[in-house]
Amino acid sequence: QVQLVESGGGLVQAGGSLRLSCAASGRTFSSYTMGWFRQAPGKERDFVAAISGRSSTTNYADSVKGRFTISRDNAKNTVYLQMNSLKPEDTAVYYCAASPVMSERRDRFGSWGQGTQVTVSS
Repeated sequence: QVQLVESGGGLVQAGGSLRLSCAASGRTFSSYTMGWFRQAPGKERDFVAAISGRSSTTNYADSVKGRFTISRDNAKNTVYLQMNSLKPEDTAVYYCAASPVMSERRDRFGSWGQGTQVTVSS
């Protein structure tokens, strides 16, 4: 288990950018696949992006491909989500999560942060 703390959310106009950060505790950060999920009001928590432990593999939801970029800095125990060309439909609480395996499935991620709100105005 790792403890995760997200930051960087906020209010932005459509077309703008935000960068989310997720700081992790523990000495085994590089052994985890890290993922970002989001949950809009009244909807399920959906996969956004994931990155393998050594950054060799990244996966994205179709809805964010070409606009969002996931990256990590293992020396800083931090994973990032750069979000560009934001749309109102990107409005959600964004969660980072850790998994021992590369996956897009929510149930494969055992550690979760508390979430950070992203609101995109039209």
